[in-house]
Amino acid sequence: MLAPMTSPKTDAELLAALEEVAEENYDRHVGAAQDWESHDFVPWAEGRNFAFLGGEDWTAAQAGLTDVDRIAATVSVLIADNLPAYHRDLAFSLRKKGVWWKWIGRWTAEENRHAIVLRDFLMTTRAVDPVELERVRIEYMTEGYSAPSLHVVDMLVKYALDETAAGLRHRRAAELATEPRLAAIFSRIAQDDELQATFFRNLVSAALDIEPDLSMRAIADRVADFAVPVVELPGQGSSSTLLENAGIYTPEMQSEQVVKPLLQEWNVFERNDFGADGTAARDEIASSVS
Repeated sequence: MLAPMTSPKTDAELLAALEEVAEENYDRHVGAAQDWESHDFVPWAEGRNFAFLGGEDWTAAQAGLTDVDRIAATVSVLIADNLPAYHRDLAFSLRKKGVWWKWIGRWTAEENRHAIVLRDFLMTTRAVDPVELERVRIEYMTEGYSAPSLHVVDMLVKYALDETAAGLRHRRAAELATEPRLAAIFSRIAQDDELQATFFRNLVSAALDIEPDLSMRAIADRVADFAVPVVELPGQGSSSTLLENAGIYTPEMQSEQVVKPLLQEWNVFERNDFGADGTAARDEIASSVS
């Protein structure tokens, strides 16, 4: 007699099943994270008042960054400024108190610090037009971040991809930066990104052990539609095109340094515990990732 088929766990059941692993990874994250203060990275002595307080407003002659540095910093601060939307997504999907709320709070605080240090640096050094930056920020935030509601494992996969990509983008920006103080900021942010990616990545690994088929379907779906956030910069085009042209983040980098390493980490092509649904999802990945 065949054993009765069991239904996949609900999101609430998965959150409960993953709670111990989440606790371990939260503690690991906090223990590994190095304390840093955003104000330490900002050259405050270079700052001065704008016209509103009796000083001088920004002019293009004051912008001292190269195009690559300016694009990298502008895109990063605008993406980080959209934090409320990303926080909402995580809070909705991981809606269980305890370690999940602690993690969301910790992640949100770290992401907000990224926006703070970048904005303070750009304003203090007058590297970009502050009025234009604020106008684009308001438009970007008003337009909002629209994404379908995702189940727990889908959200964990999505943020594993997002944070791995962010770490790569900031590492690359640091390598290309000609302004050493900005390079230090990018490197510091990348360290946070990489630790955050490890949290999400490890939770996906645990989910695969608990619900292999459901988790593989989530991986296939999220890999298929994965794209980094895109900001339209007036007169310049989309951030994705600008980052690609600058050599900071390209489709090839995404495939080779984001997607494939994660698939390898999750042993996607070596596991043998999938049923028909998981095998079909894995076949979809194999056909799309060469």
